[in-house]
Amino acid sequence: MAEPLFNNPDFTRFYDAENPWDTDKDYCLAMARDAGSVLDLGCGTGELATRLADGRRVTGVEPAAAMLDHARRRQGAERVRWVEADARNVRLDETFDLIVMTGHAFQCLLTRDDQLALCSTIAAHLAPGGTFIFDSRNPAVEEWRQWTPDQSRRMLDVPGLGEFETWNDVRFDQDTAIAAYDTVYCDQKTGQTWQATSRILFAGQPQIAEVIASAGLKPHRWMGDWTGGPMTAASPEIIPVGGLAD
Repeated sequence: MAEPLFNNPDFTRFYDAENPWDTDKDYCLAMARDAGSVLDLGCGTGELATRLADGRRVTGVEPAAAMLDHARRRQGAERVRWVEADARNVRLDETFDLIVMTGHAFQCLLTRDDQLALCSTIAAHLAPGGTFIFDSRNPAVEEWRQWTPDQSRRMLDVPGLGEFETWNDVRFDQDTAIAAYDTVYCDQKTGQTWQATSRILFAGQPQIAEVIASAGLKPHRWMGDWTGGPMTAASPEIIPVGGLAD
């Protein structure tokens, strides 16, 4: 999971501009209202974790040192315990009322074994009566078809750096359901470009349900978007919400 897009310090400058605060973080904040503790797996640059840490114990786990360096510089970062570790095998010897994984980080797990390891980490850290939630893009929607230079080209204003043109290009393997996609940033003043290739898995709901159950977890509901709507065949997201199995 050592993707250059997340591990190269150059790219962390673009991350927050590309991934502004959205409904997924709003939903997790609302879920945390009654939680005394939260574990944020794949916490990235720490925007959600620092907001969650207002009045509760929060730990952010992230494998990319460059992302954590950014997170530790955030206002309020001192209220979060930051852990550089892989969510597949981290063990913190403590439990949490709420465990979240947002930003489609689940899709960076490219095999069933990877997914099962992540779900086992959730089970190992979930307090009795606690709740977990994560998201994965619904493969039936085939969102990767939009990740071509013509369809994805956009302008990005990066605070402190200026304006960048950015775009994606993708190769999708139907046999493995893995999309390998390039992300390119071009500085509009200098013409300098940065490019990184990442791979993510588009797993279907049955596969996700199976690894959740195998890890000793149980979904209470499946959402199809971050407004809380139920999942349908056409939903953009697969979002299981659940707890420990009985």
